[in-house]
Amino acid sequence: MITTVTLNAAIDKTYVLSDFQLGKVSRIGQIHAVAGGKGINAARVLHQLGIRTLATGFVGGSNGDFILKNLDQQQISHDFVKVDDESRICLNIMNASNGESTELLEKGPLITEQQLAEFRQKIVLLGQQSRIVIFSGSIPAGLSTSVYAELIEALRKTNAAVFLDTSGDGLIHGLKAAPFFMKPNEDEIAQLTGKRPENETELVQSLHQLADSGIECASVSLGASGSMTVYKGTIYRVRVPSIEALNPVGSGDAYVAGMAAGIYQELPIEDCLRLAAACGTANALSAHAGFVKREDVDAFLKQIEIVQL
Repeated sequence: MITTVTLNAAIDKTYVLSDFQLGKVSRIGQIHAVAGGKGINAARVLHQLGIRTLATGFVGGSNGDFILKNLDQQQISHDFVKVDDESRICLNIMNASNGESTELLEKGPLITEQQLAEFRQKIVLLGQQSRIVIFSGSIPAGLSTSVYAELIEALRKTNAAVFLDTSGDGLIHGLKAAPFFMKPNEDEIAQLTGKRPENETELVQSLHQLADSGIECASVSLGASGSMTVYKGTIYRVRVPSIEALNPVGSGDAYVAGMAAGIYQELPIEDCLRLAAACGTANALSAHAGFVKREDVDAFLKQIEIVQL
């Protein structure tokens, strides 16, 4: 089983408008609402790939009830800690006239120490049942920026491989706990290593620096240019096919899910990277975050190019 952790779960709501202008009254053409947050997005992709998965984290209020009901409708197993405050709504406004996307992200609920203690006990039990635990997304109010590092340490006695996909101080602290896998972007690489890479040669150096700090596998997204990954000290350059993206939101979550699925199935690392890239690319063809079609994934698997540097 793969467990995904979303500390700051959300209702991901998408508005599709024929034309969106700031300061003007806009008529909404389409509305789509689904359980979201980075870990839930990853869980949905894993489910679509046929991988046994369970989603956990915190949910609260009527928004939390919607999230749980929506996960049930999608047949995604879950085990969340319920809190008093409302779970957040993340709004994505899609401008159909030019393809632009504007995101409005609420802060989320306040989590107490007692609720965190309850969750810590839960994640250790789930870690004992899981091959992989994925921590994804922002840290809700009330929790320290070191919370991911603390939870990773709590899983140290289990056999679960830990994936971490977050940002800011949570990522910096998380690095110290040496998860198996991380997915920083180019800006976050600078936070972790002290220097922003200006070219691929410097990015290779930064990835080696991460590997030297104890990270077994780290991937950096290069957008439409693909990605670069270090695995056990070896660098892999991944190139993806050019597509006309409908909505790239959630592609990073799909990439993490694909990588986790590959590791879970004990595929060779190049096949893991190929599956991750195919999932990230397939997600961009959907109007909604964290959705892939298996036929799209299979088609992209044949088009991914990987070079070992």
